[in-house]
Amino acid sequence: MRLYSGSSLQFVEDTTQNVIAEKMRASFFDYFRYNPSPNEINSWRNSLRAVSLIVSTSKLDDHGVVLEYQLPMTSKRLDFMICGKDEERRENAVIIELKQWEKSQMAEGENEVMTFVGGAQREVLHPSAQVGQYLMYLKDTHTAFYDGASPIGLSACSYLHNYQFIPEDVLFADKFLRLIQTCPVFTADDVLKLRGFLFTRLKAGEGLDILSKIEQSKYRPSKKLMDHVGNVIKGIPEYILLDEQLIVYDKVMGLAKQGFHDKKKTVIIIQGGPGTGKSVIAINLMADLLIGGYNAHYATGSKAFTETLRKIIGTRGSVQFKYFNSYGMAEPSSVDVIISDEAHRIRKTSNSRFTRSEHRSTLPQIDELLRAAKVCVFLIDDDQVVRPDEIGSTSYIKEAAVRFNCDIHEYHLEAQFRCSGSDAFVNWVNNTLGIKRTANVLWEGTENFDFQIVSSPELLEKKIREKVSEGHTGRVTAGFCWPWSYPDENGYLLNDVVIGDYKRPWDAKHDAKKLAKGIPSASLWAYDPNGIDQVGCVYTAQGFEFDYVGVIFGLDLKYDLDQQTWIGDKKESYDSTVKRSKDKFTELMKNTYRVLMTRGLKGCYVHFMDKETERFFRSRIETRCGDRIKIHLTSTDY
Repeated sequence: MRLYSGSSLQFVEDTTQNVIAEKMRASFFDYFRYNPSPNEINSWRNSLRAVSLIVSTSKLDDHGVVLEYQLPMTSKRLDFMICGKDEERRENAVIIELKQWEKSQMAEGENEVMTFVGGAQREVLHPSAQVGQYLMYLKDTHTAFYDGASPIGLSACSYLHNYQFIPEDVLFADKFLRLIQTCPVFTADDVLKLRGFLFTRLKAGEGLDILSKIEQSKYRPSKKLMDHVGNVIKGIPEYILLDEQLIVYDKVMGLAKQGFHDKKKTVIIIQGGPGTGKSVIAINLMADLLIGGYNAHYATGSKAFTETLRKIIGTRGSVQFKYFNSYGMAEPSSVDVIISDEAHRIRKTSNSRFTRSEHRSTLPQIDELLRAAKVCVFLIDDDQVVRPDEIGSTSYIKEAAVRFNCDIHEYHLEAQFRCSGSDAFVNWVNNTLGIKRTANVLWEGTENFDFQIVSSPELLEKKIREKVSEGHTGRVTAGFCWPWSYPDENGYLLNDVVIGDYKRPWDAKHDAKKLAKGIPSASLWAYDPNGIDQVGCVYTAQGFEFDYVGVIFGLDLKYDLDQQTWIGDKKESYDSTVKRSKDKFTELMKNTYRVLMTRGLKGCYVHFMDKETERFFRSRIETRCGDRIKIHLTSTDY
């Protein structure tokens, strides 16, 4: 997605005629179906006028220009990119981050400064850090910049067109020198330097073909957390943290180091919906804390997630990856930092029917975690609770932290790094399921995300398998609407999921003692390629991400069109624990399907067993014709 692209000559003309901001406003509305804020429009008008002068006076008149270009798989947008060839005819592109700052102050974080934005003094990324992350991210994910014999060269800089240069300014402090060497900062006094920077890389022009190549090139399949965490733990930064992710990471690292030496415990709560990068932050924190010599633990409530991490990391590192119920016998403050991922899965106590009497704890599970660690980091989505015995919530954690007299810090992640960066899709799912009201009442298909309603489970699985055969990752999932059997005496799974002629097994049960060759254990279903042969439920899918997810929307949750409300049907559920949740059953079912439908990075295909529910979802899809609509409804779907 981009709000403007074309020749540099047209860009300069549109800016000179004062129509550039209105063109971008119209394009923004066309994509998002609402208008940008007046402040954003004014920002475009002012900053683009400044960079237009640089382009015109540098005689960059045979070049390609793209504005507000969306980074693949995120909701972040580049301000300005210009393309052309250098003196030796090599293809290049330059990203320019535009800032209206007038001054800044020092901040504690390694990559941050303080400046006046959004009506207040705020801690923000240094411009070189911000644009540098964009540069690395594009090099990692966009085939135009890494694939082929002669990939397009990519450079980045920032232009603070209202900022007067002062040699001792904090922007140029020693701690930022490495960043600035890679991605220079140009202030209002540096017009000649900026023109030289651009001219060196773009002198020969012919940029429209390069721009076309960038816009038409494909994105490499997204890096999966599970595939790269082993390298991350070894200190290789496979994942790039962007904007607010990096800000939160820096704050947590600083607080963790401070809290390690402080007698008072520290609690850090990081809230975020599906795909906002909570686990990415957690893994990066875990790697760097371990490398820094801290005794850091990564704890979750998911056996599938934890066991997959342990398998990838290997025996040597797996001891640092725990479950929430691992701390009943831990000594007070024996762990420097506990990173609790998916903290919404924290339970009332760590006791289970398998806990020996002498090991039973009288403490709440949250108290065990707080007691064991000097610093506790909780990454949480309050709307992902899918079991009645999972009681983790932001308010619950804060209440416990107050009891322990902890210092409490809260952060909230907004940007989407899943569902192709589509905030709209996640918001639409939340709205349609009645979980929370959002502005996205209709799904318009204008985001780069492939959502389809399909007519049968056979077609659903076919579509997922086709995507997997193309090199993507994908799984079929379903609501817990069928019995879940143990494998037969030879270790083969039974076809529990039966819908007409469609018959498939669930993934293996966690305590299955014998599995035939080629059948992955439940904890590795999401990671093992053979998991495509089984249907997964929310307990094996939660916490994971795939390029494409297929969802069989069962009869345990239906929409009543007459009453205009969601109704959970316990008779159609085989989840004995959730069925005992009394009046919370419907709420938990909504959360379940929200989790399943937001597992996909690039697409979600859904088959509805209840046609009234399907009709309700279809009523929330805009069916107007147009090149931007990507719903792909076929005649067989009606």
